[in-house]
Amino acid sequence: MLELLAVKLDCSLTYLVNGVTATQMHELELELGYALMALENGAVAEARRRYADLVADNAVAGLAQLRQDAEYGLALAMEACGDLDAAIATFNGLRATAAGNMSPERHIAVAVALSRCYRDRGDLSAAVQVGEQILTGTVRPAWTDELVELGSTLLGVYLVRGDLLRARQYSAELLAAAERLGPRATVAACWNASLVAEASGHGEEALALMERAFAIHSEVGERRNLYRLRFTYHGQRFRVRPEEAETSREGILRAQRELSESSAGIADRVRCEMELAHVEFGLDRPAEAAGRAEAARKLVSTSTRDLGADVHLVLGGAYAMLGKIKDARESIATATQWLERVVPPRHAAQGWCTVADVLGRLKDREGSIAAYQKALACAGL
Repeated sequence: MLELLAVKLDCSLTYLVNGVTATQMHELELELGYALMALENGAVAEARRRYADLVADNAVAGLAQLRQDAEYGLALAMEACGDLDAAIATFNGLRATAAGNMSPERHIAVAVALSRCYRDRGDLSAAVQVGEQILTGTVRPAWTDELVELGSTLLGVYLVRGDLLRARQYSAELLAAAERLGPRATVAACWNASLVAEASGHGEEALALMERAFAIHSEVGERRNLYRLRFTYHGQRFRVRPEEAETSREGILRAQRELSESSAGIADRVRCEMELAHVEFGLDRPAEAAGRAEAARKLVSTSTRDLGADVHLVLGGAYAMLGKIKDARESIATATQWLERVVPPRHAAQGWCTVADVLGRLKDREGSIAAYQKALACAGL
């Protein structure tokens, strides 16, 4: 019937169905492809602009799938630019307006990204809620690759929250589910299970899991996650085998170069710089560690609270070792301001211990004792 009407009205079938001509449709799809290419190649500001232009285009209003793709890409670009508040608002808007038209895979992908953004912003309750709404409902879905990735994201939030018992139990469940699926699920499960094992004091077990994830992902994985996995693996390798610091440093440096040409967000780039700073400390190069921390500081925004604390703690420690007392005190003072806003008690406790250690080196006995007391309070002691 539509084809007959198109002939009678002397217009294209595409125009009758979508309200745009075939030429317009081709141009919109081409622009969407350019935006995706910019995002994947690390031109995140350009990607954000292109996606925003598409979302604002009146011609896209009646094209449900194309508009959904544009809004999803825009939210990812916002995250990559470090604008977590805008990314969260866009992801939530997408869930509210396009839920009925989303494929199950897109629905889970949005949940993964939204939970990740909440985690990086320090809103752990919201990050957990997003994952648990899908994974622990009254009717629990059967495990798929996408759901294992969502479960692994949730596992990471449990770890950040300091719930090691729950994280350990859940990691075993994810690993068992991944064994029945395939490479994609195995990478996701092994990656986060490795971090849980390390936090639980099982270093070699953690490294074995991470090496398995890295080996599989190197063959079948998507670029951005491969680069993230590379610096995570080498950072962990340094912590477990500090005698291999130089090898770890080379691996993290490679990941840093790769991240700059991918859709990796600000949080990932900050974490990579911090892994390098810690390795430089291990190699007894405080000046280089300070340089890495300073580079990370320039990337940190107010939306990445726990990362801001870590950056200034490393800066304070490096300056103290270099004898830059004034700079060290200023960095530690800034770190304490960040720590007051850090939600996860486990991270805050570790941060206050570092503050106490640096203040001890600066001969500030009273300040060091006060910081240790705050660490004990965060740990519930």
